[in-house]
Amino acid sequence: MSEPIPTMPAPNAQQPQYQPQSGQSPQPQDSDPRRAQHARQGRDWWFTAHRRFSLIGASLTIMILIWNGLNILLGTSLDPMFGGNMPVWVNLLISSGPLYLVAIPLSMLIVTRVPAIRTIQYPMRVGEFFQMLIMCFPVMYLGSILGFVLNLVLTGGRGANRLNQVMGGDEWWATLLFVVILAPIVEEWLFRKELISRLRRYGEKTAIVFSAITFGLFHMNLFQFFYAFGLGLIFGYVYTRTSRLRYTVLMHMVINLNGSVVAPFLVEQVDPRIMNGSMSQEELLRMASEPGAGMGGIGYLSLYGMVLMGLTIAGIVLLIIKRKSWEFYPAPEELPAGLKVRTVYGNPGVIVYLLLTISLTGWMLFM
Repeated sequence: MSEPIPTMPAPNAQQPQYQPQSGQSPQPQDSDPRRAQHARQGRDWWFTAHRRFSLIGASLTIMILIWNGLNILLGTSLDPMFGGNMPVWVNLLISSGPLYLVAIPLSMLIVTRVPAIRTIQYPMRVGEFFQMLIMCFPVMYLGSILGFVLNLVLTGGRGANRLNQVMGGDEWWATLLFVVILAPIVEEWLFRKELISRLRRYGEKTAIVFSAITFGLFHMNLFQFFYAFGLGLIFGYVYTRTSRLRYTVLMHMVINLNGSVVAPFLVEQVDPRIMNGSMSQEELLRMASEPGAGMGGIGYLSLYGMVLMGLTIAGIVLLIIKRKSWEFYPAPEELPAGLKVRTVYGNPGVIVYLLLTISLTGWMLFM
């Protein structure tokens, strides 16, 4: 094993990170005097990289197909039992159960055909962790705004946000279990550990961006894509620099807790009608202007909004200050700039995954 990956933030002196492993075919160098052999090795190396990305894309495609197929089957079968008013916990169980128990395990049969590269694990200091977490807030809210604006452009604001179906209500325990605890563990394990560990040999930035794109499309929700993509970039960087999943899982849990439990709870303390959109803007303004409003739900919600605004501003400042301290290191089989897009996204498996998830995102937006 070579010298270790630097902790965060990385030291100024760049250190080697990877060591070619058994069975690995490194990218040939231009200095090879045997030109025929050089060309043959180059083709073999590129075809191997191309095939591996295609295998990953195919595995994700199979996962999406099985997951959605079982969702439709179970939803159609169980909906009449609840008279068309299925509880939130049943919806979450129908959605998560087939994914965790069937779709992902079957897709992993293909993923494991792409070998992972070993890296040494390194800890994050507490201060570094909170800095990265705070940087998530402006990324998250900018992404949410982009999704909202694109919805307005494409649907005139009529597009449905499926995330609202699991926010708030009396079944907060189900949201806590499925959205705040299980989803971050499974999603970080799949999109950070499994994908990045197997693809980072072709470039750290390449693996991080690919992981973030596939993670964003995995949600099949226009409102979630942009902020999931942005958070995926930050989570991917943290995992790449530490090779420890615990940090991204904890960040993911905090983000989901804020958006799916804390925010809906505070909004419902003001008036539950705000969550389902049945309260008019005039009613909301009148409620806020009533004497004593600052002592009730509106006051707590306003304080919460101020805290989020402060975190967002702090995150923007940190992103500006820390942008030059983010370190990326040469991978053992780094893809040349001219081959990256073609190799990563121009293969059958990834193309089908992109087309499938984009199509399902559009379909679910209008359903």
